[in-house]
Amino acid sequence: MKEWYVLRTKPHKETAVYRLLQSYEVTVFYPTIQVEPVNPRAARVRPYFPGYMFVRADLEQIGRNTLEWLPGSQGLVSFGDEPASVPEQLIQSVKERSAEWARRQKQKPVLRSGDKVRIVDGPLAGYEAIFDMELSGRQRVQVLLAYLHNRPKAIKLDRSSILKVEK
Repeated sequence: MKEWYVLRTKPHKETAVYRLLQSYEVTVFYPTIQVEPVNPRAARVRPYFPGYMFVRADLEQIGRNTLEWLPGSQGLVSFGDEPASVPEQLIQSVKERSAEWARRQKQKPVLRSGDKVRIVDGPLAGYEAIFDMELSGRQRVQVLLAYLHNRPKAIKLDRSSILKVEK
């Protein structure tokens, strides 16, 4: 019976393992995300779960060793000697979340210094702030938040933690 399993891969070998599994005609779910790297030569598509992918297979039919000894693979995630199966609902949930993340990335508005933003994630969720600047690194921004004595304080956040407030 076919079930979903989690396959661990060596660092940065996810795409190679994915292509190899496709050639074996195994059902693979390898969620990826589009990113805007600081380095223009860096990858623009990265794994949603670095080092992992989901494989749907009948282990009795294809043999567990097929997945364990695949070049670039580090084997199935297991508890003891038993490979851990993943419920279909979890796979569907991950598909929905990765699609939602991709949709949010496409809708990401251009922010300019002085734009009003709302913090939507983290301990400051619900506060409004003023967008200051984009920071180098992993999609980080700096906003100005006036919360004590009305003096603006620079706060660094993930880009995904803020939404532009439409006028």
